[in-house]
Amino acid sequence: MKIDACPNCNSTSYIKSGIVNDRQRYKCKKCNYYFTVNKLGKQIDTYYVNKALQLYLEGLTYREIERILGISHVSIMNWVKKYNIKRPYNSDYHPTYRILNHTELSNYFQNTKNLSGAGVLITELGDKFMLIKWERFRE
Repeated sequence: MKIDACPNCNSTSYIKSGIVNDRQRYKCKKCNYYFTVNKLGKQIDTYYVNKALQLYLEGLTYREIERILGISHVSIMNWVKKYNIKRPYNSDYHPTYRILNHTELSNYFQNTKNLSGAGVLITELGDKFMLIKWERFRE
């Protein structure tokens, strides 16, 4: 990580001065102030953020998205709050999902009964595909 200046006096004249809690420690030559660089949290690729929010909008629960993408459900909740995502409410339909490879996806669409009475969305998930299908609740 690059340091721009001393947080105490804004001087750009500093030297390395050991390691504290696995972080590099620096000493300002001008004011003799010791400081460390703030540790950045674990960054998650924006692809997974977008995919998690997309799946949330498709009606999957936080825990289902966690199992699919391997990302904490708490992180997903925080993204939903951060980006102010509102899921449309419709109680007549419920989504079901399946993870399929290319061959399984082709076979799925060859059977015409899979296509009647439901909406379908397909999204890429690494080297596989996620098929999300909305069906009316049966009473």
